[in-house]
Amino acid sequence: MTDARQPRGRLSAGLAAVAGTVALVVWLSACGANAPTPAPTRSATPTTTQSSAPVPSALPTLNPNGTAQQNRDFFDYVNNRTITALKNPSAQQFVDGLAAAGFSKSAMQMTADKTTVNLSPGSVQFSVLINGGCLIGQFGADIGGYHSTVAPVLATGKCLIGDTVPIQ
Repeated sequence: MTDARQPRGRLSAGLAAVAGTVALVVWLSACGANAPTPAPTRSATPTTTQSSAPVPSALPTLNPNGTAQQNRDFFDYVNNRTITALKNPSAQQFVDGLAAAGFSKSAMQMTADKTTVNLSPGSVQFSVLINGGCLIGQFGADIGGYHSTVAPVLATGKCLIGDTVPIQ
């Protein structure tokens, strides 16, 4: 009789282990199901994906007479090239890249590259006022890389709210 009980004991232990593993997997799945989904972000570096959308045959270009929305692709293109070249560019380096690409420095604003206690900020912002609209870029680790938007001009006639620094 002892021999008959021993295999059943091993079987019971094996079933208990399987049941414990299943319970752990279900519990972990439930934990992950309640986790918030991160918001989509623009990638700081281009990624390759399969898509059925046609690939543009030409690089974006500046349209000096175009709206902010019509120039957003070019704005993003220039800023992504700046990020690729410099890895962690300052607001001034974004402004310099945009100016070299043809945007007017006199139409730009930027935030400081240092805080009031001389630390690097978690992100920098920069903007271009173009034909009644604003192209606004933001870059930094605190916001997950590079993001841009098109916005209306503020009542102040500017694109950025708050303190900005002189463009050099």
